[in-house]
Parts: sequence; C-alpha cells; structure tokens
Amino acid sequence: QLPLVESGGGLVQPGGSLQLSCTASGFTLDHFAIAWFRQAPGKDREEVACVGAQVGDEAGEINYADSVKGRFTISRDNSRKTVHLHMTRSNPDDTGVYFCAANGWTYKDQGRCPAEYEYWGQGTQVTVSS
Repeated sequence: QLPLVESGGGLVQPGGSLQLSCTASGFTLDHFAIAWFRQAPGKDREEVACVGAQVGDEAGEINYADSVKGRFTISRDNSRKTVHLHMTRSNPDDTGVYFCAANGWTYKDQGRCPAEYEYWGQGTQVTVSS
C-alpha cells in the first residue's frame, strides 16, 4: 500500500495561484509515476497532469491536459518525497476535488505516464471563487 495524502487545497480567487502537494509517509516517490486528477460536481474525473517515474538520472515524461496547459505545473520536490501541482491563473472551471494517484515503475511504461494508477489519495478540495 502507498498511503498518498494530498494537501494545499482551499479557496482561491479567480486569477490566483495555489500549490497542491502529494506525499506518502515513509516512501519516496521518484520511482512512481504520479498524476493529479480532479473531479467537479456532475462531471467526469479528469487527469490534469502527470509525471512519469524517474529512471536512473532521467526524469519521467510530463503531460498536461489542454485545459490546464500553460497554467499548471507538476514537479517533484528535491526531497524525492513530494510531488507538487502549482496552479496559476485559476478560473472557476478549476474548482473540484483534486486527487493524487501513483503507479509503480513498470518495464512496459518505464518513464512514461501510465494509462492506469493503482494508488489513490483521498483528495483535497479546490474552490475558485470571488
């Protein structure tokens, strides 16, 4: 089991910034592909960003949903224990519960973002409103 925990959610004004963090107590995350998903009321869950597992000195690939490209940044902390999602130029469509998900390195995917994730956090609420 990988006990993922999200933090950093809250209320942000339109145009504002927020940073979410994903950690797993007792684990480093560099050998896991990590993704951030969000789900708004009445909408399907959406994958907004992912970073592939680190392979040796090579960082994993990074992908973004078109809806957040240029505004959100996913990054790994130098501690290897945290993955951040930095949100900028927020708008009301960014409102939702944000989940962190992880999948261990596989030979099939290597440093790429996988199609599915085995481990999930409980989520943190983000509300963009004035």
